[in-house]
Amino acid sequence: MKPDAVQLRVLGALLEKQRTTPDTYPLTLNALRAACNQSTNRDPVVQYDDVQIRGALEELARRRWTRSAGGSRAAKYRHLLADTMQIRPDEQAVIAVLILRGPQTPGELRARTERLHRFGSSDELETTIDRLVTRQLVVRLERRPGQKEARVQQVMGGDELPTAAAATSGTVAVERAAEPPTYRDESGPSEFDLGPAPPSAGRAEEPPPNHLEGRVVQLEGELEDVRAELETLRGELAALRTELGA
Repeated sequence: MKPDAVQLRVLGALLEKQRTTPDTYPLTLNALRAACNQSTNRDPVVQYDDVQIRGALEELARRRWTRSAGGSRAAKYRHLLADTMQIRPDEQAVIAVLILRGPQTPGELRARTERLHRFGSSDELETTIDRLVTRQLVVRLERRPGQKEARVQQVMGGDELPTAAAATSGTVAVERAAEPPTYRDESGPSEFDLGPAPPSAGRAEEPPPNHLEGRVVQLEGELEDVRAELETLRGELAALRTELGA
């Protein structure tokens, strides 16, 4: 049986925070709950409680995907994908973002993995995706009409593949762009006839890349990381006060 959505969210949060907040990794239960329930860089946004997260950690530990790392005042948790499944850092970055944000195009993935792993080029990212497809950890979904890029989705668990979307596992899908519609004027020429439609008519153009998009995504993620770290510190402070009071 594949891991459910809660287990996948916990795993994705551990993968992400290992790269973005290494000073507070491994994560306490409080920090992990805050990471799972972030309101940005998450799709969908959830509100898991400690009971759900503890249950997810127990199941992930049985799979040898996570383990407790101990801690002086509170238990901390880390993932084991590098050890158990030999998943490389670049592959971990792609998997983490797909788990936390759902299916995405390679362009979206490259922008959103920037904080976890910097891909030198689009070809480098595609090579990483191909390796994950070969290992049957992700699939390429059929390209939607009018879209330039096909989306990629993780299949480690959680939500099932969309029923209306074709997917390939083990090989890369061969896709064709939608043919532009044919324009025909039955009324004959007129003074407003501008001639044949240009080749791009009827085809949805991909918006020009915005060099600020990646930076905005990065800043949003960093802000959430600061908030999660603050929540962790508050929890540790409360635990310390409890110990001192006792």
